[in-house]
Amino acid sequence: MNKKKLVLVGNGMAGVRAIEEILKVSKDLFEITIFGSEPHPNYNRILLSKVLQGDTKVKDITLNDWEWYTENNIQLFASETVIKIDSERKVVVTDLGRIEPYDELIIASGSIPFILPIPGADKKGVTAFRDIKDTEVMLDNSKKYKKAAVIGGGLLGLEAARGLLNLGMDVSVIHLAPYLMERQLDPQAGKLLKRELEQQGMKFLLGKQTREIFGNDRVEGLRFSDGTLLDADLVVMAVGIKPNVELAKETDIAVNRGIVVNEYLQTSIPNIYSVGECAEHNGTVYGLVAPLYEQGRVLAKHICGLGTTGYQGSVLSTQLKVSGVDVFSAGDFMEGEGKEAIKVFDGNDSIYKKIVLKDNRIVGAVLFGDSSDGNRLFSMIQKQADVSFTTKVSLLQPLNDDFGGSLVASMSEEEIICGCNGVSKGAIIQAIQNQGCSSVDEIKACTSASRSCGGCKPLVAEVLKLTLGSEFDSTVQKEAICSCTHLARDEVVEEIKTKGLTHIKEVMNVLGWSTEEGCSKCRPALNYYLGMVHPIDYQDEKESRFVNERMHANIQKDGTYSVVPRMYGGVTNAQDLRRIADVVDKYEIPMVKLTGGQRIDLLGVKKEDLPKVWTDLDMPSGSAYGKSLRTVKTCVGDQFCRFGTQDSLGLGIDLEKKFEGLQTPHKVKMAVSACPRSCAESGFKDIGFIGIDGGWELYVGGNGGTHVRGGDLLYTVKTSEEAMEITGAYLQYYRETANYLERTSAWIERIGLAHVRSVLDDHQKRKQLNTRINDALSVVRDPWKTITEDAKIKKELFESVVKS
Repeated sequence: MNKKKLVLVGNGMAGVRAIEEILKVSKDLFEITIFGSEPHPNYNRILLSKVLQGDTKVKDITLNDWEWYTENNIQLFASETVIKIDSERKVVVTDLGRIEPYDELIIASGSIPFILPIPGADKKGVTAFRDIKDTEVMLDNSKKYKKAAVIGGGLLGLEAARGLLNLGMDVSVIHLAPYLMERQLDPQAGKLLKRELEQQGMKFLLGKQTREIFGNDRVEGLRFSDGTLLDADLVVMAVGIKPNVELAKETDIAVNRGIVVNEYLQTSIPNIYSVGECAEHNGTVYGLVAPLYEQGRVLAKHICGLGTTGYQGSVLSTQLKVSGVDVFSAGDFMEGEGKEAIKVFDGNDSIYKKIVLKDNRIVGAVLFGDSSDGNRLFSMIQKQADVSFTTKVSLLQPLNDDFGGSLVASMSEEEIICGCNGVSKGAIIQAIQNQGCSSVDEIKACTSASRSCGGCKPLVAEVLKLTLGSEFDSTVQKEAICSCTHLARDEVVEEIKTKGLTHIKEVMNVLGWSTEEGCSKCRPALNYYLGMVHPIDYQDEKESRFVNERMHANIQKDGTYSVVPRMYGGVTNAQDLRRIADVVDKYEIPMVKLTGGQRIDLLGVKKEDLPKVWTDLDMPSGSAYGKSLRTVKTCVGDQFCRFGTQDSLGLGIDLEKKFEGLQTPHKVKMAVSACPRSCAESGFKDIGFIGIDGGWELYVGGNGGTHVRGGDLLYTVKTSEEAMEITGAYLQYYRETANYLERTSAWIERIGLAHVRSVLDDHQKRKQLNTRINDALSVVRDPWKTITEDAKIKKELFESVVKS
């Protein structure tokens, strides 16, 4: 049988998801060709903010890599744009002159960012935030400039602002509305969000209308309608998107706001479909993932000749984390005529919940600070549940038997479990029954549920439990350390201990790794676990470390490296500064920058110069690349500051000298502030110390990165010696129980502050933990402390340079 030719215009999330659904129905029905304007395979655009924030690479947000297209016999033309559709001849024409015939055509051209039509919008330094190229522009600008203005206080604008803030820029958000995220939040929640983000360092200009972007060739600032000005050397437009419909218009396809489609996603011209942000169904254009993926399922069934009731539209819900703050909204959440609002507000913990009722049915909800009830409320909105006989305020309390017990059990098979990837309860049940999935990991591989943010894992696990019944095995509900093995972290560590395994190859052979050489995820993890279990005897395997650790420097986007010498507690002297200046001149290092951790960063070092740079510096490495203690930030303390109550410099330097070079599951940052003003930002570090009258407060689990988290108060102690003892025990317990690449903020949330405190409260356990960490520290040596005396270390770096 000759296959029909199916052409997809657009290589984005919605279009490729429709192709995935078609392949599920029939792999042999179509010969598939995809055209994508970007030079990348299909990626998750939602996670671009994580790339901007610096802790995620483009490859980590790829949904379907190049091999996927090959494996499914799909011809992908990347960096090639369809510019014409000839519906009479049934061919498409690209900007490279390619003419491709089709039997069936899907237009998934997505949307384009809306750029304000104001003077200066075309100046250098003005960008949108829509794709990988925009993200790269922002990353590049953050290295050269300091003041950023983000126009738009919606989700996209706030994600851009958070990323630029992480990159060290001074960020102001300009928003026309009187409060943030007005499409997803009500005024109260919007104000709470503003307060939280201001505490993180963002600045806001609300109710402001931008009239002009001024400057010569490059942007220098903004002028507002009220005549006020704002200095800026980078402007990010995040004011909205509009459907990309030009191709459809030129083809005489019916277009309103988007490409008009019926319930089967058919356009006004036969054999041409449309799906995604460019499509308009029943007067609505959808921008969230779940409805777009539902459109793809309907389209796939219809185009493959299967019966379907068609797409009926979607009730929208948004559950997300904005700069570490949980937010949820669904349905019609604004009060008005004929509607009643029930609200709960906890000012101390910044938790706000609101439901909106009409005719004794929930029609909308907003949750801020705690979105755990989001799925339950959304299910009630979708079902139009009658709450006539329910105490209204109890609807905002955690689920109990009054609401029918299990939320998942009450959900229909069409309801969505994973909003990020549009996976329904029914799709998960099918994966369990037809493909033999028995764990969350297997469900993720089969359906993509929990593939993105992971917030739906508990619901996925509950579907498994309900579907498998007595066959449900709780012991397999774990996350393997990588795809090379079914073993989780604790199982691997226990096997290393009980079987006396001492080498990476040995672990892989004995424990039955599915790939002979392992992968880039498990090799560094095994290297760490072996070193943690056998701190004195294990020979560190350099080739299993990440490239930055092998090179003792951070690789930059242009292939050069960043070198950061250690400065204990951020304290330096004239001799070291002269030495750094001489190295900068000698090797023509293009940029010298002060880091947020009070160190000096030498940026743009050539790879071949690394060994000589370190030799001439003759200073210990700041381990800015390491899964280890990075920095201990300090204020000047009671020695100089009139507010200081404790010797922050002394404690900071002692901490850094003791724990430098210690390998940890992820990077660790500390800070010591001499008083509650916390000038060293101690409340947002992995371990932070704040001086008080008569002692120190110890805070743990803080994080200023993608998932912002304030530290928890662990203990209040009287002496620096006691602070050092608790720090050693805490760090060792983290080393022994955390997953590799798990930050302390995620670790403390997973195992609980109370549990950690119960361990450290046991003085015998605390002593044992300190003994073990001292054993590990006894063999730690910074390779650059004695580089001029140690030819072996110098030789290893030269070899790393040559190999890479």
